Amino acid sequence: MNTTIVDKSGIAAKVRTIFSEKLGLEQSALVPSASFTNDLGLDSLDVLETFMALEKEFNIKIGDEDAEKLTTVGAVVDYFAAHAH
Repeated sequence: MNTTIVDKSGIAAKVRTIFSEKLGLEQSALVPSASFTNDLGLDSLDVLETFMALEKEFNIKIGDEDAEKLTTVGAVVDYFAAHAH
């Protein structure tokens, strides 16, 4: 894990990289407003697997209640930025 990524732009870059690598998405599609289901066409398993990779990368557990609210790329970036140490 890279513990030096604590600024929001660094977190955003890492989130985009993980979504791109795990799901084969173009980074240009991973804008903050992109909805996982409506814009990116992801299913719940895609999102769950990617969240697990993000949890491992940032060493931050996403609670089930929080995970349900994280429906866009920007929301995920904001979540990890708010919970980064």
